[in-house]
Amino acid sequence: MNPVHFTSGMDEHAVVITRVADRQWHAVEDDLTVGRGDVSHRPDGRTFLSIDAWHVAVFERLAEAMLADLPKPLYTLVDETDLDLTSQWERAGFTTRRREWEYLVPTDPQVTGLGSALPPSDVTIVAVGEAQEGPLRTLDRVIRDEVEATVGWQEMPAEVLPLPEGVTVLDPSKYAVAAQSDGYVGLLRLAPVIRQPRIGLIAVRSDQHRRGIARALLAHVLGSLHRRGIETASAEVNESNGAAMALFEGVGARRASSNLELVLR
Repeated sequence: MNPVHFTSGMDEHAVVITRVADRQWHAVEDDLTVGRGDVSHRPDGRTFLSIDAWHVAVFERLAEAMLADLPKPLYTLVDETDLDLTSQWERAGFTTRRREWEYLVPTDPQVTGLGSALPPSDVTIVAVGEAQEGPLRTLDRVIRDEVEATVGWQEMPAEVLPLPEGVTVLDPSKYAVAAQSDGYVGLLRLAPVIRQPRIGLIAVRSDQHRRGIARALLAHVLGSLHRRGIETASAEVNESNGAAMALFEGVGARRASSNLELVLR
């Protein structure tokens, strides 16, 4: 791995950019690491970048080195309120592709109105952590194929955790599911973040849409959190997903922040 030298605008010390691993670059000045660049590969095949640097000049040199080494298209996520970071990526050639809203979702059934939201008579809700791994993976594959055949899985909220090839369900214990006698028809993924768990995905098999299954899954999970004393959960929703936004806003969720997904093609 060949280091790249440059002189920063801050002083005359040389800053060395080195690709220290397949997915990581370091910027070093006087034996001190002043910046890091990382790459994450999504299950859908897209490559996401992140850079943490002390100075704008270091960010620019890290971006230059990473972009020279990596095939396009490339993606990154930024907090929409972080104008400086957004500008730095834009100067590197990135443009806005889409916006994701973060919602804060109340769990109290008296607030959400979900106390009476029951699943259809032929559907049973299986609690988080109790789903069977085989049927869950089968449903996940069906749903991914359905999404890929329509809007494309790249339109789902960004998942930057690297997964082994072919693996789409990393931890089955994070899922609640809607079950029929012959298999699972809906799922909800819940990341058990302390104090404010995150709803990562709600999805229902296409032949089971408009039956209230997603609403019943949400009612079950939020109600369980409320009984544990957790007042709110969070969820990320692509602003183009009108159905998901309507589902969350219909239960009293409010927008708390937004992320921009940027792309360099």
